[in-house]
Amino acid sequence: MHVNITGRKTHLKDPFKEKVTKKVGKFDRFFEPDATAFVTVTVEGDRQTVEITIKNKGIVFRSEETSLDMSASLDVAVDHILRQIHKNKSRLEKRLRVGAFDSVPELPDIPPMEAVPTFDVVKVKSFPVKPMDVQEAILQMNLSGHLFFAFQNAKTETVNIVYKRSKGGYGLLEPVADDEE
Repeated sequence: MHVNITGRKTHLKDPFKEKVTKKVGKFDRFFEPDATAFVTVTVEGDRQTVEITIKNKGIVFRSEETSLDMSASLDVAVDHILRQIHKNKSRLEKRLRVGAFDSVPELPDIPPMEAVPTFDVVKVKSFPVKPMDVQEAILQMNLSGHLFFAFQNAKTETVNIVYKRSKGGYGLLEPVADDEE
């Protein structure tokens, strides 16, 4: 696994980089060798945020944790990703490395999975998708009062989604083919 470590508004010392590489390197057993982990450390005042994103064959695991200590944030973020992997274990076994879960020790703080959850679709809504630009889609979303809006991008002719971000501003989701990652 390739590990990219980035520091925003801070200079990361070598011992911390080694700790990040060691902790994130433990996920090697779950992913293919060409997987990439992006670790971003941001310091704003006394808040230290560690964000970990792991990408492998179209699967993305992401965790972000903020605390007063950079190492504590790293530990919690790594634990969160490990819980995500265990939670989705049966579904992911098909796409992750074969045999990755054969020798995984049971962790005491993670409850064992009873069954894979099923999701019931309680409502289906159909709507026309018309070509428009991103700005018009954001306007339509705001007019409808929803937190997201699906539309056909007039430039790319693909279905995109705009959404309101919890920290302010807007986001755009664009589909990408697996070979373009």
